[in-house]
Amino acid sequence: MSTRPKIRTLPLITGVVVAALAVAMGIFIPTIAQSAEDHAACRPDGVFLQTGVNVPYCDVYDADGREKMGGPDRRVIGYFASWRNGSNNQPTYLVPNIPWGKVTHLNYAFAHIDGANKISVGADGPNNPHTGMTWPGVPGAEMDPTLSYKGHFNLLTKYKKANPNVKTLISVGGWAESGGYFDDNGTRVNNGGFYTLADDQAKINTFADSVVTFIRKYGFDGVDIDYEYATSAPHAGNPLDFTFAEPRRARLMAGYVNLMRTLREKLNAASAADGQYYMSTAAVSASGWILRGSESYQVTQYLDYANLMTYDLHGSWNKFVGPNAALYDDGTDAEMQHWSMYSTYGQGYLNTDWAYHYFRGSMPAGRINIGVPFYTRGWQNVTGGTNGLWGSSSLADQTKCPPGTGSDVGSTVPCGDGAIGIDNLWHDDDTTGREVPSGANPMWHAKNLEDGITPDYLDDYGLDPVNDPADRVTGDYVRNYSSTLVAPWLWNNTKKVFLSTEDEQSINAKADFIAAKGLGGVMFWELSGDYRYNSTKGQWEMGDTLVSALYNKLNNAGPYGNLKANGPMPTEQLNVNVTLSGYAVGDANYPINPEMKITNNSTTTIPGGATLEFDYATTAPCDMSQQSGWTLTNGPCGHTGGNNNGGLKGDFQHAKMTIPSWQNIAPGASAAVKIVYRLPISSPSNYKLTFGGKSYRLSVDHPRGTGTGPNPTDPTGSPTTSPTVSPTTSPTTSPTAGPCANPAWLATKVYNGGNLVSHKGHNWRAKWWTQGEEPGTTGQWGVWADLGAC
Repeated sequence: MSTRPKIRTLPLITGVVVAALAVAMGIFIPTIAQSAEDHAACRPDGVFLQTGVNVPYCDVYDADGREKMGGPDRRVIGYFASWRNGSNNQPTYLVPNIPWGKVTHLNYAFAHIDGANKISVGADGPNNPHTGMTWPGVPGAEMDPTLSYKGHFNLLTKYKKANPNVKTLISVGGWAESGGYFDDNGTRVNNGGFYTLADDQAKINTFADSVVTFIRKYGFDGVDIDYEYATSAPHAGNPLDFTFAEPRRARLMAGYVNLMRTLREKLNAASAADGQYYMSTAAVSASGWILRGSESYQVTQYLDYANLMTYDLHGSWNKFVGPNAALYDDGTDAEMQHWSMYSTYGQGYLNTDWAYHYFRGSMPAGRINIGVPFYTRGWQNVTGGTNGLWGSSSLADQTKCPPGTGSDVGSTVPCGDGAIGIDNLWHDDDTTGREVPSGANPMWHAKNLEDGITPDYLDDYGLDPVNDPADRVTGDYVRNYSSTLVAPWLWNNTKKVFLSTEDEQSINAKADFIAAKGLGGVMFWELSGDYRYNSTKGQWEMGDTLVSALYNKLNNAGPYGNLKANGPMPTEQLNVNVTLSGYAVGDANYPINPEMKITNNSTTTIPGGATLEFDYATTAPCDMSQQSGWTLTNGPCGHTGGNNNGGLKGDFQHAKMTIPSWQNIAPGASAAVKIVYRLPISSPSNYKLTFGGKSYRLSVDHPRGTGTGPNPTDPTGSPTTSPTVSPTTSPTTSPTAGPCANPAWLATKVYNGGNLVSHKGHNWRAKWWTQGEEPGTTGQWGVWADLGAC
């Protein structure tokens, strides 16, 4: 039973009258009361609202729409790589090695899409690491005999019984299996994967149904889709997938949206049937180039949260030597300079802060997790730069570029000269079995290089330091660190090798960023790359140093940001949809010029002269314009002028459009306007429509406090219950100042939007999440609103 009080703020007769007016106008007014069976109160802000299905959100989320994690305030999500299972005679990383007390979620990598368009991990059998393999004699790896399956899945289920707060998700796809899969013999089958699946709704239905069956069978808490990539950017993703991806570029995003919508609907139905909420998440690109071809990233509404792949931002696919996963831009990124990003736009986009703000434009901070790599990227034969940073490294023979890079795809930018041998322990092989030069190493190997240690595992990875000079530890690997970028790296001046790394200093700084911005947490690829020192052997090996640092920092970081808007929104809602479409394809998508279509699904006419306001991400300059004869103004602007050295200054740019006086939008009708912006943004959000002296928020935002259950809200905008006003929704006017009776502001305390404090003789209201920002110092557009003297 619910322990929340059921409050009636209006007499029944008044409620009936208000309901009748709301029906007539197509308006929904959120209700205070939420029954134990109506989970609307727990639905996270902005998550897709599916009518007619009583989705048990309260199984996973609390009454504020924040995820319940059994203690920690923020997520610590680790990918578990199934192939570290000992089958290749390399060191194992098994389920017992997971630091179960230091993670909140585990993403199991990977399942794939088989030839029947179903999720699969291959045929059962003793050599199947997922469901059949066993590890006799390994402490903690004893199978649970009560389960019908063995392998990693058995151990995951076994350890979850002892750690019930840790959620497990099956991750589908990944770089190697987005467009195909590896069969039971290890041969890649090029079946198209996500690229062809998303072409056909019947195939999507088959896949989504199979996911429901799969997670029920193996006890997963949800599914993580790792589709690399649904973008119109040419030659993006795995070169093995180009046959399928290139001719479909114009429709990939639409297919992705259909896939994620269908998957969410099927999971919702299963959740309602089982009384257990099943999550849907995605690993998403952080590259501004890929995101420019991803339209307005319309899938965010179907995700419980997005895991940002804020790594691989620089790598040997081109000549620009830089950090794998910088937190900030420094204004001197060689790749950004090459493309005139600073002189044209004033900001660089190959950094974690920029990617976070891209998604923050359409999602609450708490539904966003940044990614960190537990592996390196690197080049050899580097020239210029500062100890290699922002130097250059081009492969000498550009006719031999790895597939998908340089001359192989007709690029004007040379492919890089990737590090090899001892500097490339975790390398991939190409289709002919040759080493792909990329400087990829687990962090524990990078620590051994840094300390000049020749470890005992080189033979396990096919290295021969006796006979091959490239496989020897040669020269000094000196650690460097940029506090501006928040990025460490190793520089070997003898070999001119640059390896971008992560360590405790950078991890702690990123954890501080997560806490300060109110983010949901962190995701990392992948668990077996973490390190600890083995004093008996005198070398670094697999461990949990970085995971422990993340957990310790985030465990008491305070509640994450649970709302999209940073300020007050209207209490009344109008059923109006807003879509962006008609994007140009690939490199032609500049300037970005979609059609914004406003569809009136309510029962009241939107008159000419009405104003439509919305926020959009600060990843684009504050200069949006229109080409359809409407009036559009920008401001207030969250970030203006100068580069984004040290991070973008705010979350949102703001735009206001006036519908032409001659253009009424009748019920069921639409109006369209061409808008123009210059750098990628995810979907605009926090819409506010004003006419007739009143302002309304729009249903397209899927705001909290509305939902389904015994008394679902009619999607036409007609409430089926007596409407009242929700006290959790910010009012449209500021509260009166009153006496200085509000609690005194404390620099160490976390404040959320709507919290009141007193400070230096004034009352103040927090507009959004904040900590350590003193009232009176944040300016007109800052976090604290001055309510006057007291």
